[in-house]
Amino acid sequence: QLQLVESGGGLVQAGGSLRLSCAVSGRTLRQARIAWFRQVPGKEREGVSCITSSDGSTFYADSVKGRFTISTDNAKNTVYLQMNTLKADDTGVYYCAATLTWSRSVLSQYAYGYWGQGTQVTVSS
Repeated sequence: QLQLVESGGGLVQAGGSLRLSCAVSGRTLRQARIAWFRQVPGKEREGVSCITSSDGSTFYADSVKGRFTISTDNAKNTVYLQMNTLKADDTGVYYCAATLTWSRSVLSQYAYGYWGQGTQVTVSS
């Protein structure tokens, strides 16, 4: 059973940085595509970034390009999301998600069947 556990959320001022971690168990990173999503109350879950370790490909939502970086530590079976130059609009619950089947909809929540419990990120302006 693939399981995901996020950590690293918190409160940060606008312009600051945070690094989120997603510890993966039950599969190696090379067997899965891992993505980060975020959600605020009343809005649909938004895809932020994803990484496919088997070929090293990454993808970012336009809203975070140039500010966020997704990476992996295969030895720790962990995926990271480095978030820099944070804005108030980045506030939300951040979820780690995984899929074992590749889809062209890389940042659609419906393409992912495994989810972590989420970690809160709050950016104060």
